[in-house]
Amino acid sequence: MSIFSIGIDLGGTNLRIASFTSNWERRGAITTPTRVQDGPGAVLDDMCAAVEKLVAQCGGRGDLVGVGLGSPGPLELPSGRLVQPPNLPGFEDLELKTELENRLQVPVIVECDANAAALAECHAGAGKTFGYHSLCMLTLGTGVGSGIILNGRVWHGFIGMGGEAGHVPVYHDGLLCGCGSRGCLEQYASATAIARAGSRLVTIPDAASSGKLALTARTIAEAALAGDAESRQIYEGVGEALGIGLASLVSTLNLPLYIIGGGVVAAWELFAPTMFAELDRGSYIYRLTKPVRTTVPEAGKTNVLPAELGPDSGLLGAAMLPFFQSLSS
Repeated sequence: MSIFSIGIDLGGTNLRIASFTSNWERRGAITTPTRVQDGPGAVLDDMCAAVEKLVAQCGGRGDLVGVGLGSPGPLELPSGRLVQPPNLPGFEDLELKTELENRLQVPVIVECDANAAALAECHAGAGKTFGYHSLCMLTLGTGVGSGIILNGRVWHGFIGMGGEAGHVPVYHDGLLCGCGSRGCLEQYASATAIARAGSRLVTIPDAASSGKLALTARTIAEAALAGDAESRQIYEGVGEALGIGLASLVSTLNLPLYIIGGGVVAAWELFAPTMFAELDRGSYIYRLTKPVRTTVPEAGKTNVLPAELGPDSGLLGAAMLPFFQSLSS
């Protein structure tokens, strides 16, 4: 049996665990709801049970390189301590790395989930495809995460909290965010924000639930594609907020590649036109370096593209962490 690692993707809605070989081939996977309401102990129990099951499926601990965990931030790194995660209420000050290592008795590396996704996109996704070793990635899911990769490695900041672009205000005095600020990008471009906006504007009947509303980012996207004007307006709002956020990132970082990932990216055609228009308006650096076509990356230009790896990016990136540490040790 070949050596393997195990990646954990701790989401606010789902907990995903999978084993991968050094060639990034997935060997086994387990998905379960994240029992946030039952507290940190229950979620840690679920993680450990899934890891032990996958280890057994892969032939035991002898070939296990380690466990990598991608978690919502902010995190204190490398200690792996959750600080005040807006999307994991009740998990403040949880020592993720210590708790898991004590329970599993294997090395554990904790990383911000968006950093893990960005790492995967760099080494196995769009970065690898187009030959870029530095990029910034925004992940649009329950919240909005972001990760920055410089020369193939995660940029953490001085205590691991760098790259929290989801909690940078795009509208001053805007909606109150779980982080305590107002107008954060997360409040306008996440799947949660889309569903909330839909509850105010859109009526989508669901026959399976006797006419009750079934409002999710996906159903609102489907309504928009079917011609619903209010649903399209919501996704144009997503594009505007993303464009404002990207304008700041582009003007600050001047990287060759910006990746948009997460479940919301499936509606790319609905928000991308507004996003690019706002980015063009808001960043003179982008105006000076934009490609001729936004769908094809160009060398020496500022490229903004959808992620290649889909929902597996954070999970794969988490599994990459033990391998990269072993190579550098």
